Amino acid sequence: METLANRTVGKKPRIRLHYGKDYRFVQNVVTQNNLHTVCEEARCPNIYECWNRGTATIMILGDICTRACGFCSVGTGKPVGLDRMEPVRTAMAIQKMNLRHVVITSVDRDDIKDDFGAKIWAETIRQVHHHVPECTVEVLTPDFQGYLPALKTVFEAEPEIFSHNVECVERISRQVRAQAVWSRSLDVLKQSVVYGLRTKSGMMVGLGEVKDEVIETMKEVVDLGVEIFTIGQYLQPTIKHLPVDRYVAGHEFEDYKRIGLKLGFRVVESGPLVRSSYHADEQARLVKIED
Repeated sequence: METLANRTVGKKPRIRLHYGKDYRFVQNVVTQNNLHTVCEEARCPNIYECWNRGTATIMILGDICTRACGFCSVGTGKPVGLDRMEPVRTAMAIQKMNLRHVVITSVDRDDIKDDFGAKIWAETIRQVHHHVPECTVEVLTPDFQGYLPALKTVFEAEPEIFSHNVECVERISRQVRAQAVWSRSLDVLKQSVVYGLRTKSGMMVGLGEVKDEVIETMKEVVDLGVEIFTIGQYLQPTIKHLPVDRYVAGHEFEDYKRIGLKLGFRVVESGPLVRSSYHADEQARLVKIED
């Protein structure tokens, strides 16, 4: 059994910077359509690779989150209103980028008491399906405080993949995301599976967990019927955020992928720079969502 004292420590992952014409094209489309991306707001290390591949993860419902998770660099505060045209503008941007698969995420909107933003979520999915029917939609949602009518509103819009992250192992969950509830995240995933959606989740490592806890987390998630799982290295976005406990060695990420596939996940994306939407288009093809 691994303990806190005998863990192997890897090297801090390096990020390759490259600004190509496709990167600039994505940047221009996002700017011209007044959209936010989690690529920028969360300081994702893969922004250069993904935008050069012509892909981006679009963030709806504004850029101010009502929660203050210890790992996330998205701004926290009191959001102002809702942009009812955002679903249409999102669909138009996706059409311009000629995407075949898109990942859509959002800030938490606990201030919207009736549905926590679920109606905007559902309308965005429907608008993408209407205007870009050849594009499959993957949603990475907040927990909507576990409110089942809000979840059903999103489910009924029929995204091709529904994703919600557990983010970390249960033991440190309150430290990492104080306003979330571990069991509630599991229930969100369970409800998605029960509804019949292809379901995905993911987590970070390097926050103080040990290997056995990561494996136990994978077991709990796969037993719900989740098909896709991602594991990546936590990187501290600013000095105000949680510190990195350790940089996980490459062979450990390889172990997680092997173990995850053996446990029953159809796809496991595991590596230092892996994030929820990293190579999401390839994952979608692997689970054959068109079927």
